[in-house]
Amino acid sequence: MKYFSIILIGLLCLTFNEGYSQKKKKKKDESSAEAKPSKPSNGIKPFNQVITKDAKSDAGLFTFHKVEDKYYFEIPDSLLEREILIISRISGTVEGFNFGGAGMKARGQQVWRWQKKDNQLLLRAVSYNSVANENEPIYQSVKNNNFEPVIMTFDIKAIKDDSSSYVVDIEELFTTDVPMISPLRDSQRKDFQIKGLDKKRSLLMRVGSYPMNTEIRHILTYNGGNLPSNEDTQTLSIEMNQSMVLLPKVPMTPRLYDDRVGFFSVSQIDYGIDAQKATTRQYITRWKLEPSDVEAFKRGELVEPVKPIVYYIDPATPLKWREYIKKGIEDWKVAFEAAGFKNAIMAKDAPTKEEDPEWSPEDVRYSVVRYTANPIQNAQGPHVHDPRSGEIIESDIIWYHNVMNLLRNWYFIQTAAVNENARKVKFDDDVMGELIRFVAAHEVGHTLGFPHNMGASYSYPVDSLRSKAFTDKMGTAPSIMDYARFNYVAQPGDNAGLFPGIGVYDKWAVKWGYTPILDANTADDEKETLHNWILGNNNDPMYWYGRQQRDPVDPRAQTEDLGNDAMKASSYGIANLKRIMPNLVKWTNEIGKDYDDLEELYGQVLGQWNRYNGHVKSNIGGLYETHKTYDQAGEVYEFVPKATQKEAMNWMLKETFSTPTWMLNEDVLGRIQGDGTVENIRGLQARALSQVLSVDRLGRLIDSEAKLGTKTYTLSEMIADLRTGLWSELRSGQTIDTYRRNLQRTYLDELNDLMNGDQNQGRGSNVDLELSDIRPTVRAELTTLRGQIRTALSRTSDKMSRYHLEDSQERIDAILDPK
Repeated sequence: MKYFSIILIGLLCLTFNEGYSQKKKKKKDESSAEAKPSKPSNGIKPFNQVITKDAKSDAGLFTFHKVEDKYYFEIPDSLLEREILIISRISGTVEGFNFGGAGMKARGQQVWRWQKKDNQLLLRAVSYNSVANENEPIYQSVKNNNFEPVIMTFDIKAIKDDSSSYVVDIEELFTTDVPMISPLRDSQRKDFQIKGLDKKRSLLMRVGSYPMNTEIRHILTYNGGNLPSNEDTQTLSIEMNQSMVLLPKVPMTPRLYDDRVGFFSVSQIDYGIDAQKATTRQYITRWKLEPSDVEAFKRGELVEPVKPIVYYIDPATPLKWREYIKKGIEDWKVAFEAAGFKNAIMAKDAPTKEEDPEWSPEDVRYSVVRYTANPIQNAQGPHVHDPRSGEIIESDIIWYHNVMNLLRNWYFIQTAAVNENARKVKFDDDVMGELIRFVAAHEVGHTLGFPHNMGASYSYPVDSLRSKAFTDKMGTAPSIMDYARFNYVAQPGDNAGLFPGIGVYDKWAVKWGYTPILDANTADDEKETLHNWILGNNNDPMYWYGRQQRDPVDPRAQTEDLGNDAMKASSYGIANLKRIMPNLVKWTNEIGKDYDDLEELYGQVLGQWNRYNGHVKSNIGGLYETHKTYDQAGEVYEFVPKATQKEAMNWMLKETFSTPTWMLNEDVLGRIQGDGTVENIRGLQARALSQVLSVDRLGRLIDSEAKLGTKTYTLSEMIADLRTGLWSELRSGQTIDTYRRNLQRTYLDELNDLMNGDQNQGRGSNVDLELSDIRPTVRAELTTLRGQIRTALSRTSDKMSRYHLEDSQERIDAILDPK
């Protein structure tokens, strides 16, 4: 089974290869004369009667004309049948409508094309799900089975005097509820009780036309009930921005995707391939870089690309942060040198109105880091690409103002134990600037075509992260695209480096994806060379790509972890949290301020501890996934070794499920909360326990035992170890404290779900609880536990402990014999 970690920017439009197309090029034959009447007729007026001398016009891809209260597009004849990329973004929104606010895409990118039929222009949607070479017999079948929907028809209002363009009234496209460019998903229509669109309050606001794109702003107003904001008005108004981008007439030669190197990709089913089944082709997304001096490139010299990748800094960006964002962008220069290019990527300030009055961040010729005044603690690096070839056309990085608070929290919690610069609630500008640079480099990586590589940091031995010499040279991970935040492994006195940077893997990925293979004419011609490059690094873990996983199955590829031993790294991390906790009040102290920052950072301590639990937990029932081809030795899937799984369980019993008394610092808690501490700890421990007992994890333990027998960590061993650790007081006779009583009751609740819950219990598992070994094993454990509780009761003197054990017996009886 294959797993893919692919973030698809285009949902309806997938990729295409040079020479492969579903479009039928416009034929300049006798039908052209029919398409261009020499005189207006059939209701079509002369051009100057529709587009009068009073028209306000904006020339570009589609020339826009506003004549009184009418809005027209002038569509050149040369653009009929050309692919036009459509990107629908939300430009004005309300609180609670969507994640990310203004600037977020409302739909996946799509492709449209204009066609002429008699006295109308048709707007049709184009899909690249299935393709074939138009010279192959099967092409007609592919075309017939992927018939292009007609989105809307437009009466031709006028024809240019030289018959070179057609005029249509465009307003209806942007003031009616066209699903393909609507801001509302079906789930939102239901949740917000949308009754319909009010055309009278839906308006076309402005149009800007540029050489390669036309930008349209419009407001769509809906009547609804349960609205996210302004509910008393029963009105939801959303402003949209539609980008119409001309795709290249000849697609770039694509590069085939490979599971072993991390790239975003686009897919298609290619029926034109000489294969005895329908074959899916995947192409990586990347910018088109060509050497300006081919002969120098062949000699191995670094050359500048014909067209470099340029990012402009939004004029709204605070002055003091601009240089750091630029540095983050240009940090990638060294990676492109591995592909043979110098000065391949650069950052520039946006020109002033005096310098270039025509410059606009909406012009598709410019990629911009857009600075957004929004409380979201994040940044995003999307890109716009040609679905036929994967060519990245432009990118607008969204930089939310409040990402600085996120950076403050990460840096404080992960490094304050060893780093004086992090021991305050407001960092010095040079410190925050370097943090901004780090995030900028990461987001730029996404715009270059790279997804997260969560497996990169696993290649570093944990103790190497305590070495100044190692970290100064290598950073905290070999890829900036890992979520290897800051060095929580380093201990006081190590003086180790704290940041990741553009690393070995990043340079390798740029080399693999961007190096021109000059003697190749097609994607297939490149395949052998690309494969051999991968084999050249076959045994070096720094070149391994570990895909991102929602609930990690492969413990080597986890978010926000460091090093090749989760138990050792997490122990170092907890040691640092224990150093931070008694200093929280002092390091957050600001005269005249309340305790909001103290409360937030205490929550960050708990959150970081929870991350360490997750890193360790994934080793239990874990499964390594290493993509390989037939000529590479070893299996693709291997279960985590038994010793590692048992070590992980013992770690969790000690650090996760023992009462974390070091968190219960009254100097802190007395300032931020009057109650709720017990429930907070219970919630964190309950979440960890639920994850350990997830049906999928138990199912993998069963699979592992079926394959390896007693050489692996079996389901019965894991469940027994968990019971023994969680109920250790039964043997020792110790008092069972409040936190442990809560945890033990949670344990019984989890086992009740496994015994008596509905199939899958909403967990999305494919394991059949009723027919698997899970329920017999749980039944045996509960029976054993009931006997141990009965024995322990005879020597338990603490009143609450006794009440708890008696209650636990009743609970077990109810689980084993439900009424």
